[in-house]
Amino acid sequence: MQEILTLAQSPEAWVALITLIVMEVVLGIDNLIFISILTNKLPPQNRVSARRIGIGLALIMRLALLGTVAWIVQLTEPVFEALGHAFSWKDMILLAGGLFLVWKATKEIHHNVDPSDHGEDFIASSAINSFAAAIGQILLLDLVFSVDSIITAVGMTPHLPIMVAAVIVAVTVMLLAATPLANFIERNPTIVMLALAFLLMIGTTLMAEGMGFHVPKGYVYAAMAFSALVEMLNMMARNARLRRQQAKKLH
Repeated sequence: MQEILTLAQSPEAWVALITLIVMEVVLGIDNLIFISILTNKLPPQNRVSARRIGIGLALIMRLALLGTVAWIVQLTEPVFEALGHAFSWKDMILLAGGLFLVWKATKEIHHNVDPSDHGEDFIASSAINSFAAAIGQILLLDLVFSVDSIITAVGMTPHLPIMVAAVIVAVTVMLLAATPLANFIERNPTIVMLALAFLLMIGTTLMAEGMGFHVPKGYVYAAMAFSALVEMLNMMARNARLRRQQAKKLH
């Protein structure tokens, strides 16, 4: 308690907290896109519950991981060397998460491009299995991003209360934004393909990081923001054409 009171009076602690919250929220965008696409495949009555349960369990998992922060930091220690790169557990987790994202996004893109293909879908066909699979996949991907963000957070501040507060605020923002974002993606089918392309890029970036190639996050998010802006302009142009067509029909 004394540590929390001391931190509350420290300007440096508040700067670290705000910086960490921004970082966690930005990193959470990747998660939100995945969650939105995943839960939109569920029956409508299960979507909100899946998002809330998945994000809620993800919060618990992140707080539990913060409790083992000393062990998490050790994940950066080399385990073996291959192809001229010393692989750590963190590298292997990023590689596995990147492969998972690329595989899932590729399968969903194929399903959208060829709707007649009734093979394996993004999740199981049974409603019960789909719900459980959605929760499991949300947690699996959040584990990958959690390890990365916690290691980054440790490099920014040594104070556990600051990290805990940042995680709670960031996950709360995710919880509030999940349903509006999912609804927006569902109403705009072209956004789905753009979001899947984002997941492919994020997955590729994770794999590159796992192989030892540092990819500045700013470049990745700048590319995502530019693509989203172009798609917004396309949507505005389509809506304008529709309005003109409707106006001609009325006259």
